[in-house]
Amino acid sequence: MKRVYVYGAFDDIRSRHVRFLQEAAKLGELNVLLWTDEAMERLTGKPSMFPLPERAYFLESIRFVKGVTSTDALSGANALPMDMVTTSDAWVVSEPDDNPLKREFCVSSGMVYVMIPIDNLKGFPSFDNAEEGSCEAQPKVVVTGCYDWLHTGHIRFFEEASAYGDLYVVVGHDSNLRRLKGEGHPMFPEEERRYMAQSIQFVRRALISSGDGWLDAEPEIIRIKPDIYLVNEDGDRTEKREFCDKHGIRYIVLKRTPKDGLPRRESTQLRGF
Repeated sequence: MKRVYVYGAFDDIRSRHVRFLQEAAKLGELNVLLWTDEAMERLTGKPSMFPLPERAYFLESIRFVKGVTSTDALSGANALPMDMVTTSDAWVVSEPDDNPLKREFCVSSGMVYVMIPIDNLKGFPSFDNAEEGSCEAQPKVVVTGCYDWLHTGHIRFFEEASAYGDLYVVVGHDSNLRRLKGEGHPMFPEEERRYMAQSIQFVRRALISSGDGWLDAEPEIIRIKPDIYLVNEDGDRTEKREFCDKHGIRYIVLKRTPKDGLPRRESTQLRGF
């Protein structure tokens, strides 16, 4: 199969959506036909939680996705817009979204129809990008944090950090986050958070911390041997500065700014979504 398509709203993107995209991408070049805000409200009866530019930016940042095209979905939820696809393409759906109307559409249009069973989407498989496109001349950059409920603010931070070199992300382990932030944290377990960070194309590799306190990533940082430790303003800590001074690591603090045209996002604010 040369091209495969997935179709839908992709509002409030979580790990189950990313796992679906990962499996769909194994079948060929993955393209997302993304419903506009108007199409989502027309087809679901509900307004989008995240506007089209934000949903598109998130999807375009996922390493499994080749392209994202918005569509008004005038053909409805059970038929692809034929001006965007050809009969040699495939439509991929997950088991919960499978229905006879979609199958009939593919039969009548000559397209291939693929349904991915829900059992195929379980777990958070590891995939190591540490050697993909590696360049010895590139500086190593490390960022650390909770990354609980990955959102476009995190992705923008990863994008900015990756401009400094090969980006390594260390996500805080569950027990340390509970100690630092209290019960109810994290919202998502460490393996899921690592998986989501690793799924972003700007990230060379994501790991789980094994230390404690604000420097819980110290064992991983020593192993990575980065040239740069990069934080945003919220993550700036005296302990981190002193650690970098001691180990000869350049310490950079970035301002927390969203991608142009997108709203500012924080994980704690998303708890109410």
